[in-house]
Amino acid sequence: MADKRNEGSNAMAEKKINPIRETDEAARELGHKLVAGAHYGALGVIEPQTGMPLVSRIAVACDPKGQLIFLASELSFHSKALALDGRASVLLGEPGKGDALAHPRITLIGMIERVDASLDERDELRGIWLERHPKAELYIDFGDFHFFRLALERAHLNGGFGKAFVLSPGDLGMPGAGVAGQ
Repeated sequence: MADKRNEGSNAMAEKKINPIRETDEAARELGHKLVAGAHYGALGVIEPQTGMPLVSRIAVACDPKGQLIFLASELSFHSKALALDGRASVLLGEPGKGDALAHPRITLIGMIERVDASLDERDELRGIWLERHPKAELYIDFGDFHFFRLALERAHLNGGFGKAFVLSPGDLGMPGAGVAGQ
């Protein structure tokens, strides 16, 4: 009897269905829409003292190349963590009415680096940021606030129940990791 159960579980293991669908144009469009339309997200970093994950809510926008940026104080826990280890992920997507898990969301995974404040680019990012987050005018020019940029390696898109995809930077119209500043 035990042999029959093992045979059955082995057969089931061989028949496992991959929950990740093949990336199609609809997935690319949804992923791009979630990134471009996001105002806020959840940033996950690695806490340097413990190696444990640390998640913070952040305001976000996209730079002219479509890369995710955010503004943060160097005094924050997440900025201090990123200074030591740039590996991070950002979850974007707002729940609507009903089951929050039925609404689309995307997790961006990559390396986050602080944007050099001496670059002329900061002025451009400042304008983009204030257009998206006008109340940041109160603190955007404080000396401890800096822009950070995600160099995307990959993204996990959940478009709703049974709609999971892995997207590349190219799928989202972004430069990939290693070409963040190009």
